[in-house]
Amino acid sequence: MHPIETDRLILRNFREQDAEALFAYLHEPVSGCFLSLALADREAARAEAAERSRDDAQIAVCLKETDLLIGDLFAHREEEDTVSVGWNFNPAFSGKGYALEAARALFAHLFEEAGARRLYAYVEDHNLPSQRLCERLGMRREGLFVEFISFRTDPAGHPIYENTMQYALLRREWEAGGARGPAGPAPKEA
Repeated sequence: MHPIETDRLILRNFREQDAEALFAYLHEPVSGCFLSLALADREAARAEAAERSRDDAQIAVCLKETDLLIGDLFAHREEEDTVSVGWNFNPAFSGKGYALEAARALFAHLFEEAGARRLYAYVEDHNLPSQRLCERLGMRREGLFVEFISFRTDPAGHPIYENTMQYALLRREWEAGGARGPAGPAPKEA
């Protein structure tokens, strides 16, 4: 992908040198949906960063001033015009609006450059920060999948199922205002 710049961030392909920063937030993932991506050690982080560097759907989110990886986005094309989106950020950088800034830039790119008609995201019902982010992006909650998926097991080894919400946003909703709100025009590709 071509890098995308915002006021404070650069969205770009992963690089192998992102391994250490990736390890910082994936050695103990905060959100259950990322437990399967947990990195056991720095060698696993190097392999994961190398793998992601070859996948345009995996997007590194870096501070513009230092190029430090602070999180990532994904954009998996499900159909010709439908894209599954998501995010995972290092908790050390939470509360600064980086996830919103990065996701807005990605949404602008997907709708305005990549021809997406519909974006959707899955969020566990207990993940309030991601629910708020979806809503700030202009996404609407479309449904609740009861006991949809399991990321953990109980002490006896039985799956613990989680309720999952689906949020979505259509291009026409984005064009009518969507996530841009007071942020003004969408970011430009670098």
